[in-house]
Amino acid sequence: MSDREAFYSKLKVQLEDTTKFPSKYLYKFIVPTDANQEEEVKKVFNGGGAVIETKKSKTGKYISISIFLIIKSADEVIAYYKKADVIKGIISL
Repeated sequence: MSDREAFYSKLKVQLEDTTKFPSKYLYKFIVPTDANQEEEVKKVFNGGGAVIETKKSKTGKYISISIFLIIKSADEVIAYYKKADVIKGIISL
């Protein structure tokens, strides 16, 4: 099992123990501004009625992205993380 798979397995257990679904969930990411990463993140979440807030770093090299979304299950939380994982330079918080 890879580190990522282990992380997602542990996250699923924690979510199922602590969260009553459907629930409002907060995703937080940091992406570099050197390409189109902000738009890529928005594309991942836009279909589900997400509320997206962005904030540039002081140096302008990074953008913090907060996404509020109604989620139906722990599996759905993880599915969004997996879609976002492929974006170049993304950091999940």
